[in-house]
Amino acid sequence: MLYPYGLVKSCHLVKSVSASLVTGRYFTHQTGLPSLPVPPLQQTCEYYLSLLEPIVEMEELKRTKELVEEFQKAGGVGERLQRSLEMKARNTDNWVSSTTKSIAVDSLVPLVVHSNVGAVFPQMDFKDKDGQTRSCMFYSETLPVEYMGGKPMCMKQYSQMLSSCRIPGLEKDSLVFHGKSSNPPKHITVVHNSQFFVLDVYNSDGTPLTVDQLYVQLERICNSSPEINAEPVGILTTLDRNSWSKAYISLIKDKINKDSLSTIERSICTVCLDGPIPQASDEMYNTYAGLQIMHGGGSQWNSANRWFDKTLQLIIGEEGAQGFNMSHSAADGTVFMVLADYVIASMKKPEKILSPVVPLPKPQKLHFNITPDIKKYIEEAKQSMDIIAQNLDLRVMVFSHYGKKVLKDHKISPDAFIQMAIQLAYYRMYQRCCPSYEAASLRTFRDGRVAAIYSTTSASAAFVKAFDDPKKKNTEKVDLLEKAMKVHRWNTGMAISGQEVEGHLIGLSMLAAEEEISMPDVFTDISFHKFLDYRLSTSQVTSKSGCLPCAGPALLESYDMCYSLTNVDITFVVTAYHTCKENNAAQLIQVLENALLDMRALLAQSPRTN
Repeated sequence: MLYPYGLVKSCHLVKSVSASLVTGRYFTHQTGLPSLPVPPLQQTCEYYLSLLEPIVEMEELKRTKELVEEFQKAGGVGERLQRSLEMKARNTDNWVSSTTKSIAVDSLVPLVVHSNVGAVFPQMDFKDKDGQTRSCMFYSETLPVEYMGGKPMCMKQYSQMLSSCRIPGLEKDSLVFHGKSSNPPKHITVVHNSQFFVLDVYNSDGTPLTVDQLYVQLERICNSSPEINAEPVGILTTLDRNSWSKAYISLIKDKINKDSLSTIERSICTVCLDGPIPQASDEMYNTYAGLQIMHGGGSQWNSANRWFDKTLQLIIGEEGAQGFNMSHSAADGTVFMVLADYVIASMKKPEKILSPVVPLPKPQKLHFNITPDIKKYIEEAKQSMDIIAQNLDLRVMVFSHYGKKVLKDHKISPDAFIQMAIQLAYYRMYQRCCPSYEAASLRTFRDGRVAAIYSTTSASAAFVKAFDDPKKKNTEKVDLLEKAMKVHRWNTGMAISGQEVEGHLIGLSMLAAEEEISMPDVFTDISFHKFLDYRLSTSQVTSKSGCLPCAGPALLESYDMCYSLTNVDITFVVTAYHTCKENNAAQLIQVLENALLDMRALLAQSPRTN
């Protein structure tokens, strides 16, 4: 199969940015960024108790208040741990990032769906062989420094996206960043029909390959791999990390295998040239494309045409489905989305196509010696991957009744309004409030990652319980909505200023373990477990180009919801697991649509918001 010219442009875009990201002008701001503060202990304790009110029983809350009081008393264990954490913060660039990084690489769940995230590009119409291969080119430009609220943001994550990989380990995984080496990689890995090839993307004189040159090389790769590999090594990266680490150890005993693995791990990124996907109507395209980007459809489709340990995989399907599959260990979804927007915008720029002058060496296939032991792991991976693919329920809704313009006309924060609509939808489905959060960026701090904006509060609970109460007047409901949105905006401010509760408490509990202090009762309390048992994880991920963000639920019993806004519509991507019979992504999306319509009607009926 010959991949069209459109695929080449995306490859060229990704490989050229790799040379400029690490030394780009945005690093001039890094040294001036502040370190993440450690919140005051009393503030966190009080904040924590207020967040428990809508999600725990009264007796549980009473017990927790006693434990918190004991924990923070003068001269107690809380003060000791707080001092240790403050000392750690003075000696590290970012005390939370070092903690969350450790948690991430310690996780044993498969990366596919459970950890990696996706970005689905707008649908491409590949009508000829040039259409798809043209998707593989990068203009050599540095990304500009980003700002939030007038403050420069940490750009370090961009240098971690390329030439990096997660390596499985028996006790925990490790992250390696080859782009920072004295001899950074100059090749990408291309996967076609589950066979891996190394493709040098620079000429011998150091100039990047042209689009025409890349097209020739990709054509060679496709012609060299007409049949699907019967023993697909890529499927091993879908295993749980414990099983994959054991298979990895077996693989690297062979020198050929070890060299092939090193080539993949060191590559700038992985480009996955996918085969066909199940046919879908235009209405269902986003859903099917989202599933392909997230997991490849299963062992019979494209799941083995991947290397999920790579931080960045560019996926291009022959029918036009394109996107990124990205490791959350190295960078956040919003950062990947900026790169996706940049790739798509650059693909639209006019360019001068130069024909290749010098004959290029043929891309080399990476070989693996498959022992009976490895073959057994491959079969195990196929079975477990099919279960993962069948278990993920992904739904997309484009809410076209209104967008952020209508909400801004009412002088309402669009994000706070949508968060309250999500709260209302969940309450209507389950008649209870659940622990939930919205992801917030901490990138105004050095090495900042993400923090939690707590969406479920006493104010949001009062609003959702009153909304369908016929005894409540509309003016009362509007009052409650305004209060709930005000609290959400306050929580947002707390999160982005580094005053998060979860990170602080987890940091204190991990220090107790490190210092071999008897674990304080506040961390073994049922309320603490309920607090961290998020049933609803949400994130607003903005895309200028119309990319769809996708993520799998962190817990088997939870939902994940990504959304993006324009002036005229709101797009939601909701995921859940079929094995949790209580959850239903399709129903939640329908109930959410009704909630958004009902809340808009409430605004229209209130003279204060007109």
